[in-house]
Amino acid sequence: MKRLGQWATAVERGITDRDPDRRAYRQSALRIGLRVAVVSAALVFAVIVLVVVYVLWQLTPAQQLERHGPEDVHVYLDTFDLLIAVLVVGSAAVVLAGAATWLIAGRAVRPLAEAYRLQRTFVADASHELRTPLTVLSARAQQLQAMLPAATSERAVADALRDDTRALAEVVEDLLATAAGRSDERAEAALGHALDSAADDMAVLARDRNVHLVVAPGDALLRVTPTQLRRCLVALIDNAIGHSPIGGTVWVENETAGDRVVIRVRDEGAGITGIAPRRVFDRFAHGTPSQSGAPTRTSNGIGLALVRDIAVRAGGDVLVERTGKTGTVFALTLPLVRHDTKAGRHGGRGLGA
Repeated sequence: MKRLGQWATAVERGITDRDPDRRAYRQSALRIGLRVAVVSAALVFAVIVLVVVYVLWQLTPAQQLERHGPEDVHVYLDTFDLLIAVLVVGSAAVVLAGAATWLIAGRAVRPLAEAYRLQRTFVADASHELRTPLTVLSARAQQLQAMLPAATSERAVADALRDDTRALAEVVEDLLATAAGRSDERAEAALGHALDSAADDMAVLARDRNVHLVVAPGDALLRVTPTQLRRCLVALIDNAIGHSPIGGTVWVENETAGDRVVIRVRDEGAGITGIAPRRVFDRFAHGTPSQSGAPTRTSNGIGLALVRDIAVRAGGDVLVERTGKTGTVFALTLPLVRHDTKAGRHGGRGLGA
């Protein structure tokens, strides 16, 4: 229990110090303060211009020779002193307005930052609690492997079960690293192996949905961990299969663009409706069901958000490149470690229906 408490304290300290969401909120509050300061500066500049115009107008010969009645009140101001006073007061107003807005904006976004902190803490706690059951499950899968004779269909299923258990354990470890704000700058993942693994994982789902899955080969080495790359591919392919019509096809293609690799996942669904395409990466975001009558599978609205988190943390990005009645294309961009051979767009292996 003492070790667990120390681990939780370290995770919370890491979240506080290196939480990208907290930094984003602080930067947002600062940007709001700067924008208000710029607007205030524009207003002060306008006031100064009006004062200068008024002073110049008062200095015209017509105004100088104007006769004043005995009841008029005459006030004499030094032009230079007046401009200095306006500049000083205006500058102070700009600084005070920007500082006050920054403080107010910081207090306004603090509940959002706290909510994200609690969310990350929950992810860390839940992932930690899953470690023990996964360890037990892995041990039982190994026992089942040992009980079954080799080169049998039952043994093949047991081998796949152990691999899936190992993959799930790696996902839990990656969630823990994400919650703690840790990143591995030396992370490397082979695109070809990840594509093969994701295709094997999604083949069963594609067959159940009567969807044909075509995955093009790739030979790049990417600057992410193998678990992160596999999670991204599985989430994008799962989303494409879930929104594909019966008998449709999902394509997974890749190409090199400079020092990055772009992975495109394309489906033949009805497109994104009821929500702006850029918002599909928000947590718990949902579009409206298709009006075409094609069956679609519902989701929790988290998978694409996790893909964006992984891509951004790795120095890449993910976006909706195209969407419409003929289908949707998601483009995942990840930094490249090195590239051995040109990744093909076609000629991939077909899986599914």
